[in-house]
Amino acid sequence: MLDCKSLTTPAAVTTSVVPTASTYENPTHYRRIVGALQYLTIKRPDLSYSVNRLCQFMHSPTDEHWGIAKRVLRYIKGTISYGLRITPSTSTTIQAFSDSDWAGSNEQ
Repeated sequence: MLDCKSLTTPAAVTTSVVPTASTYENPTHYRRIVGALQYLTIKRPDLSYSVNRLCQFMHSPTDEHWGIAKRVLRYIKGTISYGLRITPSTSTTIQAFSDSDWAGSNEQ
């Protein structure tokens, strides 16, 4: 997957997956990849939905599920610099940051 073409979304938004009876030939490989993706969701919440969907088929993945997992990997390749910055701190103060504006505030 190192030379794959990157994608801008982790899941297809226009088509739904229609599972077939074609079981993925290497379910252990699928489980390892998806398990590793679960850890990545700690710093990459944008992957949470797609990875959660993949986790629902750990017991019996199909070729279609493997295709979705590869799509997530292609998305990660194109967005490798995305993520939450987590750094150690000696302070016990909780801090949060956001880049959104409160447009509905009319308080005076």
